[in-house]
Amino acid sequence: MTVHVVGAGPGAADLLTLRAVGLLGVADVVLYPGTYLDEAVLSHCRSGARLVDTARLDLDAILAVMTEAHARGEDVVRLVSGDPSLYSALHEQAARLDAAGVPWEVVPGVPAYAAAAALVGRELTVPLVAQSVVLTRTRARSSAMPEGETWEAFAATGATLVLHLAITRLREHLDRLLPTHGAGCPVVVVHRASQPGELVLRGTVGGPACVADAVEAAGLRQAAVVLVGRALGEFVDAAGESWLYAAHRPRGAPH
Repeated sequence: MTVHVVGAGPGAADLLTLRAVGLLGVADVVLYPGTYLDEAVLSHCRSGARLVDTARLDLDAILAVMTEAHARGEDVVRLVSGDPSLYSALHEQAARLDAAGVPWEVVPGVPAYAAAAALVGRELTVPLVAQSVVLTRTRARSSAMPEGETWEAFAATGATLVLHLAITRLREHLDRLLPTHGAGCPVVVVHRASQPGELVLRGTVGGPACVADAVEAAGLRQAAVVLVGRALGEFVDAAGESWLYAAHRPRGAPH
């Protein structure tokens, strides 16, 4: 039997892939991050499946559930929030599964930042404004960041920033972006995108419209994605248009 590491998307039951839904429908054991997912996601599980909330389990306890289920010949789905390629501890889990001789595969999901951008109707790569997206996080109660991966270094590129695990100290973090982005740079905070109780807060990096004021007033402490950059503005000055769709571009020409 196989352990399927499945991206559960941003948490909505209807934003899973068809493959993910199919696997949930036949799995004997389903591990899920209850802190981040709408319980409706579990409606795709078959009746009688064993459901294990991993919110209070450490990695060794999670691996014990998976390896013991495998030993019993049971199929396992390990749901992770968003997409397994981002902040899912896939590296550690895969190494342990390999060491235990347990086969595994990865099924992609909709990342939280994509759901957040969709909710606010914004493209994160606007021509002549921002053509790159930086996905990063803060360090609080988490592993150290590699040397050189600082917000200041990323901010200097002008790319749209997607900040994870930043919500509890957002004002402090945004202050670090003032020299490169300026107080008026747009910021969007999306809490639980696609789930019941989703919340969108708009504001700026600093100044009287600083989004940190709204975040603190709302009491947000987790499950939020922060998007920062000029591409998020209602009207983007100096925005260009994509060459791919330009009327004067010869059809069939290289991009």
